Amino acid sequence: MQFEVFTLLPEIFPSYLETSILKRARERELIDVRIHNIRDYTHDRHHTTDDLPYGGGGGMVMKPEPVFEAVESVLGLVSLQTPPGPVSNIPIILLTPQGRVFNQTIAAEISQHPRIALICGRYEGIDERIREGLVTDEISIGDYVLTGGELPALIVIDAVARLLPDVLGDPTGAEDDSHAMGLLEYPHYTRPPEFRGSKVPDVLLSGDHAKIDKWRREQALERTFRKRPDMLEKAELTKEDLKFIESLRHS
Repeated sequence: MQFEVFTLLPEIFPSYLETSILKRARERELIDVRIHNIRDYTHDRHHTTDDLPYGGGGGMVMKPEPVFEAVESVLGLVSLQTPPGPVSNIPIILLTPQGRVFNQTIAAEISQHPRIALICGRYEGIDERIREGLVTDEISIGDYVLTGGELPALIVIDAVARLLPDVLGDPTGAEDDSHAMGLLEYPHYTRPPEFRGSKVPDVLLSGDHAKIDKWRREQALERTFRKRPDMLEKAELTKEDLKFIESLRHS
C-alpha cells in the first residue's frame, strides 16, 4: 500500500517510520510512505504557503495554490479551472478536527485502497477551497486540537498498515486489538479572492465585523449540526443560536 503525505514539516516523519513494525513493513515493501514538502510547490522566493485570513482574526491560513499543485502533481490529476468538486479515485484525506472521528472501522475501510493521500494542515487552518475542490474525505483523531496534522497522519498510517497482510507477521494479530465551546470551526479563506471560479464569500470582504461575526457563528453552528450534532448537547448556545438551529431542522 502506498501512502502519499503532504506536509510543511517533512522532518517529523522519518524517526517514527524508521522504527519497529513500520520500518520492517517498508523494508519488505509491504507499504511505501512518500513524504512531500508542500513548500516545494510554491513559486515565490520565500516559499510562502500561508497568508492572513479574509475578514480578520488571529492566525494564518494555508493557501490553496501550493496544496492543489502538490497533490495534483503527485497523484497525476488533471488540473481544471472550475472543477465541480474533488476528482480522484484515490482517497485524498484531510487531517482535521472537523472530520469523522477515526476508529478501527475507518482504518479497515482505508486499508482496502492501494494508494491514499494524507494532507497535513497547519496554522489556523486551510483555505476552504482546498476542502471543497480537492479533498475527498476528512478524518479527526479526536475532539481536541493539535498544532498540525502530522501526528494524526502517522496515527492513520500506523493503524492502517497493521491491518495489511503480513505486516504483523501473525495473520490474525490485528483481530485481537481493542478497540473547548464545543462547536466545529467556521470556513477559512485567504488570498486570492477568486480561485478556479470559487470566490471568497462577500461578507468576509465587507469590512463589517458584526456581519462577519454573525456569519462565522452561523457557519460554525451549521457545520456542527450537519457533521457532529452530538456536540450541540454540550455547547453553550444563545437564544439566537437555538433559533438558527431550529431553522436548519426545517430547511
